[in-house]
Amino acid sequence: MDNRQEKLQQQRETRRKRRQRNQILAYVVLLLLIALMAVGIVTGVKYLTQWQEQRRQEEQAEQESLQSELEQQIEQSEESIETPPEVPEPTAEPIPELTEEEKLDEVINAMIDAMPLEDKISGLFFVTPESITDVSAAVKAGDGTREALVRYAVGGIVYAKKNIRDAEQFREMLGNTELYSKYPIFLGIEEEGGGISPLAAAGLIDKQTSAADIGAAGDPAAAYQAGTGLGMGLASYGINVDFAPVADLANVEGSVMSARAYGSDGAAVTAYVNSMVSGLREQGVAACVKHFPCGGGTAADTHEGLAVSERTAEELRSQELAVYQSAIDSGVQIIMVGHTAVPALTGDNTPASLSSVIVTDLLRGEMGYRGVVITDAMDMKAISEYYSSEQAAVLALKAGCDMILMPENFEEAHAAVLAAVQDGTISEERINDALRRIYRIKCAGRLDMGE
Repeated sequence: MDNRQEKLQQQRETRRKRRQRNQILAYVVLLLLIALMAVGIVTGVKYLTQWQEQRRQEEQAEQESLQSELEQQIEQSEESIETPPEVPEPTAEPIPELTEEEKLDEVINAMIDAMPLEDKISGLFFVTPESITDVSAAVKAGDGTREALVRYAVGGIVYAKKNIRDAEQFREMLGNTELYSKYPIFLGIEEEGGGISPLAAAGLIDKQTSAADIGAAGDPAAAYQAGTGLGMGLASYGINVDFAPVADLANVEGSVMSARAYGSDGAAVTAYVNSMVSGLREQGVAACVKHFPCGGGTAADTHEGLAVSERTAEELRSQELAVYQSAIDSGVQIIMVGHTAVPALTGDNTPASLSSVIVTDLLRGEMGYRGVVITDAMDMKAISEYYSSEQAAVLALKAGCDMILMPENFEEAHAAVLAAVQDGTISEERINDALRRIYRIKCAGRLDMGE
């Protein structure tokens, strides 16, 4: 019993030990499996990480390759496309700068456009102060002058010996006249030197040698000095137009201009005339060369009646007209047309101042003169004994003259010209054209009309 139990006990012990051994073996195996699994996991993670990194690098390399290829394609495309020429940006058309003459023309045209017709007509007349104030001898410019200039805005006023008392009186009269005028105005006098010198005779300026004596001395520089001296004296009183010098030739027996002309030879006289004109102009005084075409070509005096020159056309062109052509070429601003008839040029005894053949065809057309043409005094008997004030004024303008000097009856002459424009006998553009020439002289150097 005891052996059997002992045997059973041994068998149980053996089985228990075998179980323990099996358990230990199982644990060992399990631990080995766990260790193997851990190693596998670590290895797998490491492998996966390396694979992912390798894949990322491959993708990055692939992207860089694609980017490089794309950039190369773009560069090739840009090279294959022809670059269009650069188109300059549009620039504003430059506005041309106006010349002084063009600016002056604009000012003048604007002024003329704004003028009433009555004022335009008045602007063509160069009159004595008495003719608009109804006094016998004007020696001041007061209310009467102011009212007269409001009614008749005349283009110029010419003064004589009877208008001069002393320096202060004369300067004040001219200053007030200019002040009262609506528009720039010519203030003129006939100061030739020698015996025709009203200001010098009154002691207001230095007397200058006569043209005849200057010419006889043979020195054209003396004519320039005379012009300079006269210009300085006249300008000091406000005179801006001098009815001088005489450009006529005293080349016929008993010539009416023998005491007033520089001589009888055209080539010699030309130098004296141009010198006198330059001297005046340099002092701000416009010279009026006279008496176109040949005031000295007769012994008759147009102050007293009809004067007819017997000079031939050939003689006139080679002598008298050559003097005027030189003055024109030198820029003379005003030419006075005389009343002497010149049948060799016109075919009849029409006074030169009323002849379109003389003024328009010859002086304007053939000789190319573009300045102001003014008549000689229209109250002279060569005109007044044959024509009324109305007729003479209209005929002179139709002939081509720009200004009418001293009509015998200013109001009648003014009314006739106004009526001629209104009925179409004279065009308003003809009046405007004359005014443009007049104002180019008046306004030269004065673009600021407030000066």
